[in-house]
Amino acid sequence: MALNKEDQIRMEVVWGAKAIFSKGLVEAGEGNVSVRNGKKEELFITPSFNQYDSLKKEEIVHLNFEGTPLSAGKLPSTEVKMHIAIYKSRPKVQAVIHTHSPFATMLSVVRKGIPIIMEEMFIFLGGSVDVSEFGEAHTIEIGEVALNALGNKNAALLANHGLIVCGKSLEHAVKFAELVEKLANVYWGALQIGEPNLISKEHLDRFQKLFDSLFANYPRRMKK
Repeated sequence: MALNKEDQIRMEVVWGAKAIFSKGLVEAGEGNVSVRNGKKEELFITPSFNQYDSLKKEEIVHLNFEGTPLSAGKLPSTEVKMHIAIYKSRPKVQAVIHTHSPFATMLSVVRKGIPIIMEEMFIFLGGSVDVSEFGEAHTIEIGEVALNALGNKNAALLANHGLIVCGKSLEHAVKFAELVEKLANVYWGALQIGEPNLISKEHLDRFQKLFDSLFANYPRRMKK
């Protein structure tokens, strides 16, 4: 029997959740994945204390942007307010992922962002990965500081908390989460050897159109 649209989105969330779990970006009970419900002010999100290995579509929580549940059963992730804040601010965003991946989280604890050390950062993420101010978990505040740190980019480190990424598709968001963890690992390793050499802006301008056309999801009003 064919799945209806809502169940298709639920299956998409399950796929994204299992993808970041298989890549070692989260452990059981941490992190979260959500997908917007088309053009509606609604989202589907992983449940609170999510068990990735056994996650089923029936456990995915459906709610609107006011936080009102539209499905029965599990409670939504405790970070749902942060996801909603991003969706409200960025209409092009179709998926949001929050991870506690080790190297990204380590940098978030020392409040050290990732400067542009590889060209792919600009192509996929829009530039450096900056660190937010501290925001208390599970509150509206963490959504506000996350948006400030994102600026017009697709990823940010959450102070003492991990990583937030957003994409025009769930596939993009999974890619961004994986890329930031790789970059955090590379940057940490480079710091052990010496002072990392950064890529200057003059070598990055040629990627701006590529980023804007393929991966950028910031509102047009933020375009410089």
